[in-house]
Amino acid sequence: MTNKIFRSTVFVAAIVLLCSLSIIMGALYDYFDDVQTAQLQDELKLAAIGTEESGLDFLQNVESSRFRLTWVAPDGSVIYDTLADASGMENHADREEIWEAHETGFGEAIRKSDTLLERTVYEAKRLNDGSVLRISVSQKTLMILVVGMLHPICLVALIAIILSAILANRMSKKIMEPLNDLDLEHPLENDTYEELSPLLNRIHQQHRQIDSQLRTLQRKTDEFQQITANMREGLVLLDSNRTVLSINPAAKELFGAETDCVGKDFCAVDRRQDMEILMEKAIRNGRCEAKIRREGREYQFVLSRIESGQKTVGLVILAIDVTELNNAERNRREFTANVSHELKTPLQSIIGSAELLENGLVKPEDTARFVGHIRKEASRLVLLVQDIIRLSHLDEGVEVPREDLDLMNIVQELTSSLQIAAEQKNVRICVTGEHCHIRGVRGLICEIIHNLCDNAIKYNVNGGRVDVNVKQMDGHVCLRVSDTGIGIPPEHQSRVFERFYRVDKSHSKQSGGTGLGLSIVKHAAQYHNARLNLQSTPGVGTTITVIF
Repeated sequence: MTNKIFRSTVFVAAIVLLCSLSIIMGALYDYFDDVQTAQLQDELKLAAIGTEESGLDFLQNVESSRFRLTWVAPDGSVIYDTLADASGMENHADREEIWEAHETGFGEAIRKSDTLLERTVYEAKRLNDGSVLRISVSQKTLMILVVGMLHPICLVALIAIILSAILANRMSKKIMEPLNDLDLEHPLENDTYEELSPLLNRIHQQHRQIDSQLRTLQRKTDEFQQITANMREGLVLLDSNRTVLSINPAAKELFGAETDCVGKDFCAVDRRQDMEILMEKAIRNGRCEAKIRREGREYQFVLSRIESGQKTVGLVILAIDVTELNNAERNRREFTANVSHELKTPLQSIIGSAELLENGLVKPEDTARFVGHIRKEASRLVLLVQDIIRLSHLDEGVEVPREDLDLMNIVQELTSSLQIAAEQKNVRICVTGEHCHIRGVRGLICEIIHNLCDNAIKYNVNGGRVDVNVKQMDGHVCLRVSDTGIGIPPEHQSRVFERFYRVDKSHSKQSGGTGLGLSIVKHAAQYHNARLNLQSTPGVGTTITVIF
């Protein structure tokens, strides 16, 4: 801007200088031309008087290097000329100034040379005898005068341009100084040229609009980051060049990405071929889905193409962890199959015994045995249904009122009710520990203790022992049930808490269990935020600890 003002000022100064010189030269030229013409007319009048009085004698005595006198007869022939031989000169009757002098008494004319570098001014006066006396003088044209004065003109122009440049430089800096000092962050606080007020007001309005838009954009960005940061699903936004625009923490953990991966190519974040194939499909088809296992978990990947004005501008990658969902679906199918199997077995036994009784194929002395068998299988069905109902309630997570419980009192009460079953198996129950209080649901705590002790009795050996211990340890209440039974092989220990899972199906059938006892223990413990710990050695025994 400063240079532009400087160049404009110097250019205007040069134009003004040129115009001024032209006007001055023209005015001076016209002034001196008028002066010279007046002088020439005065000299002509004097020469005319002398010629009329003395004739050739006067003209022959005239000596002048500045002007030329020519005496022309009335017929146009030259009588005398101060610079040339009159006999050799052509007739002047058709000359403009001669003709005009014959008509009006005075005549004048200006004739330029062929080179246009000079011009001749003619003044003529008719004498009393009808002849005409003409005086002429040669003048330089304005162009010749300018060429002759070129050196001083150039010197003046150079001095003027230098002064103009100095003044223009100072002026441009002085003009730009307030502009350079403008505070565009606070345009209304500037004290500068009044002409800039509309511009500064407009800048102020634009600042307000931009600030409003930035606040809106920042709020939306923060909302987006808050939403994506708390998503369990992985979310990645890519541009048309597959550069990472945004990636939430879940996606960083899934792909093992670094914290500064934004702005990098996605191939540098995840180099696996399966993702490259999915991205190609999404770009080509607009959308694609696939299930992929990563780090032992199963993810549902959904990739969608982003378009704007029928042009692909990016890609969205959404990764959903469906491991639990798939496990729940698998457990549901297994549970349905197991329930069907568990219900079918006693029902078939009941139906079979009932058909034999109905058709009279049972001897009278065996009737009581078959009826007892039907009652036994029906009782087993009732227990199975009750256990399923308990698990259903636990799955639903229905909140049940809690109360302060003395865990030792409940243990003593339940072990007393199991003494008869223990004596039938020749198993001794020992209860040790201290009175510890917990806050929980009495029915569920009873389910935990009953199922653990019942299993410890059922799967014990003849003459075995069941130890139940309650104690306070590291700020927690621990319930430990140990037996000296058959134990659980290591390959089955991770699954014994699953529904209907049995280590030895033949032994479980003999014991009359439903296969849901430990599953109920697991869900009841989870309801109380308790932890389960299983330790078992085949042929030695099993210890299960519940830490409240």
